[in-house]
Amino acid sequence: MGSLPPPSLDHAFLSNGGSEISRDDLLKLFRSQQDHLNHFFKHLDLSQTLDFARTLLSSSGFIFFTGVGKSAFVAHKVSQTLVSLGVRSSFLSPLDALHGDIGALSVGDVLVVFSKSGATEELLRLVPCVRAKGAFLVSLTSVPGNPLAGVCDMNVHLPLQRELCPFDLAPVTSTAIQMVFGDTIAVALMAARNLSKEEYAANHPAGRIGKSLIFKVKDVMKKQDELPVCKEGDMIMDQLVELTSKGCGCLLVIDEHYRLIGTFTDGDLRRTLKASGEAIFKLTVGEMCNRNPRTIGPEAMAVEAMKKMESPPSPVQFLPVIDGDNVLIGIVTLHGLVSAGL
Repeated sequence: MGSLPPPSLDHAFLSNGGSEISRDDLLKLFRSQQDHLNHFFKHLDLSQTLDFARTLLSSSGFIFFTGVGKSAFVAHKVSQTLVSLGVRSSFLSPLDALHGDIGALSVGDVLVVFSKSGATEELLRLVPCVRAKGAFLVSLTSVPGNPLAGVCDMNVHLPLQRELCPFDLAPVTSTAIQMVFGDTIAVALMAARNLSKEEYAANHPAGRIGKSLIFKVKDVMKKQDELPVCKEGDMIMDQLVELTSKGCGCLLVIDEHYRLIGTFTDGDLRRTLKASGEAIFKLTVGEMCNRNPRTIGPEAMAVEAMKKMESPPSPVQFLPVIDGDNVLIGIVTLHGLVSAGL
């Protein structure tokens, strides 16, 4: 958006009664919000922020987050971010806490309270209950001199110039600030804990990142009873059913000890038929197979198999899986990898 000065707030809001949104009106809103966020970054007390981050890092217990209204959504999201990074964290509803869930807190835990005003009644009522449980209490607030900051063990002031809302009421800038602050602290903890990519993936086994770092070829390959195998002396025309019925698009040519000799694909079949005509009825698989196919081992990462399929000189749709003695133990297909979410 460049470095143009932000428009005055009088002109930042939609100026046409809400019936339409012009490009200029929208740009003014984004520039105004950018200015409000820049105010936050410029005035954030890094000393307070560092103390807060170190408190979370050194916590021997659970890190709970709470809030009311829109701040509750932010608290829940930041908590879930920490959980995904392997940090013991949870969201605590202030209402439910006052009706029994406060029992989840104990000595050594930290309760982080998101509140723009720091004057929300439900949160203030929660304070003596948290103290009775021996947990450490932190408030993240934006109004200076608020009552919640005065009764917590620690307060971090989140500087708020004003809400983007023309009435300075709807919590749209304050929640953006809370989210940016919380997620940035989460990443700081991630770095401080030296979380590896593999550890992160282990917390996301169903996601693409997790699958790419966790799944091995042996986890996604078709095994021996599913393989389209044949011997090199078999006639090509006698193996058409095997070629087409296993859904792999190929034949895997093996010897009597199940060692891989080569591969014969449906593409090879078409090329052989075009070049040989009726002579194809007299040709064996061994005469026409590729005796130097790309292969992969069962312990290789599944994502490595996909890269190998896509590598030059031309992509392939499958890789035979062999052990250290060249014995065929499976096949991994591009379709299978895509179906697995890789």
